[in-house]
Amino acid sequence: MKAWLFQDYRQKQKLGDKCPWCVGFYDQEGRKKSRRIGSRSMAEKFARKIEGELAAGVYQNPCRKQWSDFRDEYDAKILPRLGRRSQDAVKASLVAFERIIKPAKMLSLTTSTIDEFVTRRKADPGRKPKSKLATATINRDLRHIKAVLRIAHEWGILPKLPRFRFLREEQRIGQVISPEHFRLIYDATDVARKPDLTQCSPGEWWRGLLVFALTTGWRIEEILSFRRDDLDLSTGAIVTRASDNKGKRDDTDHLPDVAIQHVKAVVGFAPVVFEWPHDYRTLWVEFHDLQRAAGIFLPCRDADRHECTNTCHVYGFHALRRGYATLNADTMPAAVLQRKMRHKSFTTTLRYIGLADKMKATAEKVYVPEFLRQSGR
Repeated sequence: MKAWLFQDYRQKQKLGDKCPWCVGFYDQEGRKKSRRIGSRSMAEKFARKIEGELAAGVYQNPCRKQWSDFRDEYDAKILPRLGRRSQDAVKASLVAFERIIKPAKMLSLTTSTIDEFVTRRKADPGRKPKSKLATATINRDLRHIKAVLRIAHEWGILPKLPRFRFLREEQRIGQVISPEHFRLIYDATDVARKPDLTQCSPGEWWRGLLVFALTTGWRIEEILSFRRDDLDLSTGAIVTRASDNKGKRDDTDHLPDVAIQHVKAVVGFAPVVFEWPHDYRTLWVEFHDLQRAAGIFLPCRDADRHECTNTCHVYGFHALRRGYATLNADTMPAAVLQRKMRHKSFTTTLRYIGLADKMKATAEKVYVPEFLRQSGR
């Protein structure tokens, strides 16, 4: 595309030979642009530069758009496409970003801006008393902000996407419920007070939920959304729907006989199998109360980082999912386990499998010099 030089007619009448020269051109989208430069020689150099950038397809249209305007456009066009929980997570990350950085112009968002956000975000308090914000939370914010700014870059609002330096997270093995602790919690279900249903007692409901969770590996949100129409009690066939699971795809599975018997005691006339007519937070309170009644008291691994609360010493629902992966890893093919847990990557499945027992089992196969074996050293 060819650029041209010109002088503004009105400015020429006022300033005469001192009138500045301008460069006109059409950008990649066919929009007419112009830039006031100054002297003719400088305008000629700029025209050659613009022609080269347009020919190479690297021309970047400078944008003076405000962050608030971009945020309104993003909220209207992109955010509604995400799932409800994803929307909430993105909004929370953007609120933290706006609170710390207070962005004004989009052009002001650089790598230095992102580094400043990380530094100041690390000083925010965590959920536990006397704790700092978790590294995983900061990285989650960075992932969401990067995705949002990538949209701005694709729209031509942000000429260059800033570099994001993610923090290194500790690779931890999450809490995995042991068979012994599961039995203790199962035996303590008779002390449960909720849910208040007509078709079953609270104890029967909790026994059904616990057995279902341990024998399917489903997330707690999937279990509570599990529909009566997706359950076949005669064959044990079950279906998790794309609208209810994190994998966003329909998937089938089968319950073992013992799980079918437990689920039969729970099923009523409600649309869902595991009806919970109370506040969602109450579900966690009841689960923790059951564990305390069973005598469960787990050591807190972060006692030196925060002031411990009651929730530090009990299992979360995800421990049942990890237990499913760990207890079935030896007998179930890896590909099947990955499919049942609906993980996109097998690397994610590996995080759920307790490798400690396998390492212990192979310890005797490790090479040891013969003289040490004979001497018993």
